[in-house]
Order: sequence, then structure tokens, then C-alpha cells
Amino acid sequence: MTNPYAEWFEQLRSEYGEQLRAMPLPDGLPEHLRTLINANDEDAIQFMVKLAWQFGAQVGYAAGTRQGDTPAANIPSTPRVQA
Repeated sequence: MTNPYAEWFEQLRSEYGEQLRAMPLPDGLPEHLRTLINANDEDAIQFMVKLAWQFGAQVGYAAGTRQGDTPAANIPSTPRVQA
């Protein structure tokens, strides 16, 4: 069975991977993530991904509304985005 998210992720990684590899992460974050991976703390890693996804969705929504774009009908009218 094919995972559409995994395919999308790999496409993004091939398109933007080199640019993002050059982007530094905040001090201590790579080490903390390695610690979570080594501890097999999947809950904490998923929590980090959910936060990143939520923040990205909110920033994207805010950027779209600041540019005067009319939000798509399926985007909530409140600044809160549900994951």
C-alpha cells in the first residue's frame, strides 16, 4: 500500500532538501532530537512534528490573509488551526 504523505514528503525533500540542510536549527535542538531518537521516545517526536505542523499552518494562513488573499472556504475563519 502506498502512503501519499510519504510520497509528498520525499518529493519535498528532493526539491528543498539541499536548501533546508543549510538552514541551522536552534542551538541544542539537534542534540535533543538525537536523545529522543536514541530513547525511542516516539511520543515526544510526534509532539514536536505536530507543533511544527501547527505553527507552519498558522504562519501560512496569516501570510495569506495579510496579502489580501481571500482564504479558501475550507480554512477556518478563526486564527486557530486544527491539526
